[in-house]
Amino acid sequence: MMSTTTPHEQEMRKELRRWQKQMQRGPSLPGRLAKRLQDRVNNWIPEKVHKAFTVAIKQMTRAVLYGAKFMTPEPQPVQDLVLTETKVLERIRYYKTTAATEGALTGAGGILLGLADFPLFLGIKMKMLFDIAALYGFDVKDYKERLFLLYVFQATFSSQELRNKTYPLLANWEQYSKELPLDIHTFDWRRFQQEYRDYIDVAKLLQLMPGIGAVVGAYANHRLTDKLGRSAMNAYRMRLLKV
Repeated sequence: MMSTTTPHEQEMRKELRRWQKQMQRGPSLPGRLAKRLQDRVNNWIPEKVHKAFTVAIKQMTRAVLYGAKFMTPEPQPVQDLVLTETKVLERIRYYKTTAATEGALTGAGGILLGLADFPLFLGIKMKMLFDIAALYGFDVKDYKERLFLLYVFQATFSSQELRNKTYPLLANWEQYSKELPLDIHTFDWRRFQQEYRDYIDVAKLLQLMPGIGAVVGAYANHRLTDKLGRSAMNAYRMRLLKV
């Protein structure tokens, strides 16, 4: 399957190298300034909103690790990479449309529906990741594969500093996964969610603002879903191509 180099694989490798460089670059000055702005925005948000987000992330993390809430699609053997990635892109487009529609509806409903959007959108993104994993031939019934998805999620929605720490785990997953406990109940999921809860989907906070919530909700959901889907594609390309 991987022995011949097709035009598709050449382009795929270029995209993968760009993504790998992005994952490993140092924090930039604009990034550091954005982080300061993010901290200021967080200070403006009421504490009850922060608590609601934290609870949503915590519950979603538990759902993924313990296999609840999501249907687990059967893994599809990768025999034709072009066909596989065509199917993956179709799923990403589907979830982008779904997420944008959901974001527009909840964004138009004010702060209460805006808060409801957060766990709903998390669910949409996670279901997309499960589908992508199966299309690339990985079995999400294995909790280590679900954990891989969470690290993809974290690498996509985090500061560059945290991304630099997460990427090596993804790049060396086969070895790292061997060191994980066999029993999922021994995994420290609480510490995991605490590490990324302050970085995830900051753009979604603007969806709570009156007047622009619907537009922001649709745009943010569409953009963030695409970003996550592309990140997952490259993470699985890295594992399949072993580069």
